[in-house]
Amino acid sequence: MNNIAQNAKIERNIVKSVNKNLDASIELLKKTVNINSGSLNIDGVRKVGELYKAELDKLGFKTELTSGEAYGRAGHLIAKKEGKKGPKFLLIGHLDTVFELDSPFQEFTMLNDSIMKGPGVADMKGGDVIIILAMKALKESGALDEMSIEIIMTGDEEKSGSPIELSKKDLVEGAKWADIALGFENGDNNPKTIVVSRRGSEDWQLTVTGQPAHSSQIFTESIGTGAIYEAARILNEFYLQLAKEKDLTFNPGFFLGGTNVAPNEDLTGGTAFGKNNVVAQTAVVHGDLRAVSPEQLQKSKVIMKEIVANKYPKTSAELIFDNEGYPPLAQTDGNMKLLEYYNTVSKDLGFGAVEAVNPRNAGAADISFTSGYVDMALDGMGLTGGSGDHTIEEMGNLNTVGVQAKITAVLMYRMMQQKKEE
Repeated sequence: MNNIAQNAKIERNIVKSVNKNLDASIELLKKTVNINSGSLNIDGVRKVGELYKAELDKLGFKTELTSGEAYGRAGHLIAKKEGKKGPKFLLIGHLDTVFELDSPFQEFTMLNDSIMKGPGVADMKGGDVIIILAMKALKESGALDEMSIEIIMTGDEEKSGSPIELSKKDLVEGAKWADIALGFENGDNNPKTIVVSRRGSEDWQLTVTGQPAHSSQIFTESIGTGAIYEAARILNEFYLQLAKEKDLTFNPGFFLGGTNVAPNEDLTGGTAFGKNNVVAQTAVVHGDLRAVSPEQLQKSKVIMKEIVANKYPKTSAELIFDNEGYPPLAQTDGNMKLLEYYNTVSKDLGFGAVEAVNPRNAGAADISFTSGYVDMALDGMGLTGGSGDHTIEEMGNLNTVGVQAKITAVLMYRMMQQKKEE
């Protein structure tokens, strides 16, 4: 049998394996969706990890559930296998969800025969199950043994542990080892799109101080404008100078101002005291900044700091950026080339063309930590066709589990064959 015929036979066997194991994979998804694994529920995250670990153990991976004690989280599931041929693949998922133990959203329901509503079904236990199903198809088709693969399912994607250098250390080390990174988040929930770039996310905090006085003295030379006016000026200038920058966003999440303000320790809000006849002494604004490339991120930070420095009379302001955010996954030639391969596989399998998603429609994700290390990266390969991510209306289309697993396994097989022929 020639190579073309042999490759076609293995790809047919991959498809057959996914079809054979699909029902069991759906049951695994249902079981894990019903286990609360909010990022802060360490026991729940590890319980989900144990279930996925057992599946990967059966396929011959060397697996480990790491400790996250050093950064205050559950740790990660890491599975490895060393092959002798082809590129080195890093597959990325996460075990945690945004739904903690106090959430009213704890179990799945089927809205019809294919749409599942449940906590983490799309973001991203569906993606984790797709990884396992694809690995099983490669194993049963005889292709897995030669491949070099590392799977990392993090335990704190939704609420990263601190310090982030420790939280993401395993992910970065995996990226340094790998040639190709594949992420199984759900992108923009459109099965006809895939993620070639993701915007990074970084927090910022603005603190403004003004001269307190009776309100009758505001705008005088000795009193100036007060803290709230200065904070408002800064935010308005952010908007005027940066709002038209493509794919850049900067959102003030809360604004506290008055004579005294007390932000919560986790910067999700706080309290403020002031009187309408007193010039505001303090204002605090907390927000996030999202950029599509490291260059865009740095440029916007410089402009924001220049705006802050151009202050109103009798005020002072400090703008601090939290460097523990997610870096951008910039669009690269390698990522676009990998999209071409993915698109070809999707069409060859009868699932239609796939194009790059608008980065405005996909948030930050763990794959961003591979940026600058791997030759090629794609994300958004997980369960799709749903809506309501991060809300009690989260849902996904179970029909896409098999589709995504087939594309994943065939893509990896073809990439291995191409490397062998070079």
